[in-house]
Amino acid sequence: MVDIKTWINQTNTNTSKTMNTIWSKYIQGAKTLYYSRKLRFDDKFASQYKALFDLDETKKLKILEIGCGSGALAGSLARWYPNAEIIAIDRDSEFIRFAKEHETGVSFMEADIVALPFTDESFDVVISNTVYEHIEPSAFYKEQLRILKPNGVCFVLSSRRGISVAPDCYAPNDFEKAFWEKVKQYDSSIDKYNVGKYYLNEAKLPAVMEQYGFKQIKTGYVAVILTPDNPDTTPEFARAIINADRYSAIESIESVVNSMSEHFSNQEISEMKHTINSKYDYRIKQYENNIKQWDTTVSIIMVMRGVKEI
Repeated sequence: MVDIKTWINQTNTNTSKTMNTIWSKYIQGAKTLYYSRKLRFDDKFASQYKALFDLDETKKLKILEIGCGSGALAGSLARWYPNAEIIAIDRDSEFIRFAKEHETGVSFMEADIVALPFTDESFDVVISNTVYEHIEPSAFYKEQLRILKPNGVCFVLSSRRGISVAPDCYAPNDFEKAFWEKVKQYDSSIDKYNVGKYYLNEAKLPAVMEQYGFKQIKTGYVAVILTPDNPDTTPEFARAIINADRYSAIESIESVVNSMSEHFSNQEISEMKHTINSKYDYRIKQYENNIKQWDTTVSIIMVMRGVKEI
């Protein structure tokens, strides 16, 4: 194990390192993660998160985010806890590259949760968002427990079932339906990469956290309501909601290209992207012309808080 600053310097200067871009190429793109999480962890929802985190904002905490993706949550933590040192890791090279370009006040690096490159008892807080469900529980918790200081806190954030109502203009046409039916015939990414393999319900999550060594466990929930047509939604935020869905839809097509391009022509891919962009352009025009659709997404984020007791 090396100290944190040495490891950051090594990862920032070692350009010969093997690139790992499995998640960003085949599962979720960097823009999909970044812009959806920028909404989910926007400062307008900060009070809900901070009440559940229950951290002393005046302390110079050392916080590690595990599986940081494109960096949106880490960036929010840097704003919410300005006295803290924020370090964020992910094993996907493209996510780390993107995060470094889009967020400041955070040290981003490539690393793997099952073999964290940090000394024992070196962090006050560890946090992860939608990570636990992809990693075997003993491996997920073991390293976090090791690197936390006595009385250190572990946060596990998990997206739960919410509400999603799309506008009529997003309804798929016959070409899109046929395209995605064809994708289903060849798509093995979910099984191949253990996506969601270890998902647990709301009752089992805290029980498993306690099973692997954490105490004083608490659970709570944050409601993130994203409705472009709400009068308290600013125009900037409304467009961000619409465009976050656009990025997700476009990058889903790019994942198809990366994983099964031999089954689709360039014309099919081009038509899909054109169709998607046309839909979201139209939705923005509806918004700008005050033609209300009342489409909405209500995301429910479960927050678990556990303590490493002395």
